[in-house]
Amino acid sequence: MKYKFRVKKVKGAAGLRRRIFKKSDAGVSSNQVNLPNALTIFRIILVPVFMFLLLTRLPYGAYLAAGVFIVAALTDSLDGYIARKHQQVTKLGIILDPLADKLLITAALISLVELGRVAGWIAVIILGREFAVTGLRAVKAEEGIIIPAGILGKTKTVSQIVAIILVILEGLYRRFVPWPLGDWALYVAVIFTVVSGIQYFWRWR
Repeated sequence: MKYKFRVKKVKGAAGLRRRIFKKSDAGVSSNQVNLPNALTIFRIILVPVFMFLLLTRLPYGAYLAAGVFIVAALTDSLDGYIARKHQQVTKLGIILDPLADKLLITAALISLVELGRVAGWIAVIILGREFAVTGLRAVKAEEGIIIPAGILGKTKTVSQIVAIILVILEGLYRRFVPWPLGDWALYVAVIFTVVSGIQYFWRWR
């Protein structure tokens, strides 16, 4: 899928100029009902299912919750791939996709804090960054500017998903691996979360 970009020069207080890229409507499908959007909606539906399995302490509930979380995370990659390959990117999808991601991560972190598996300060940092960047995107959208996900942002998302899976499945692998992999992965996720957040605000200031 091809994108058209507009270069807009903005003069700041220090007299510096920067580029702001605007994604045009070219290449955006007008058909809002398609497979990528259906996968995104399916991911949103999986969120309460995941929370139920994780919080109700059912037999093997944590493993089932991890399975649901992995499926939901995979649909995130799949819907984007299908949308780009078949030129099915829609305005609805542009809005729903990041919303679904944030709902999934938020649900996981809040549930794990409730279970005492994740420290509250980690959840605050990660969720605070997510809502801050969402606010930035909303402000720029009012200006007609769509902020695309950068490499650091995508790396942040992957690190969060891996960390959450490791924390949920800790009871499974800790019998064989003595190290707190879940905690270490969370610290790495926090670093990527903070760094990518700073990058977004610096680039689109």
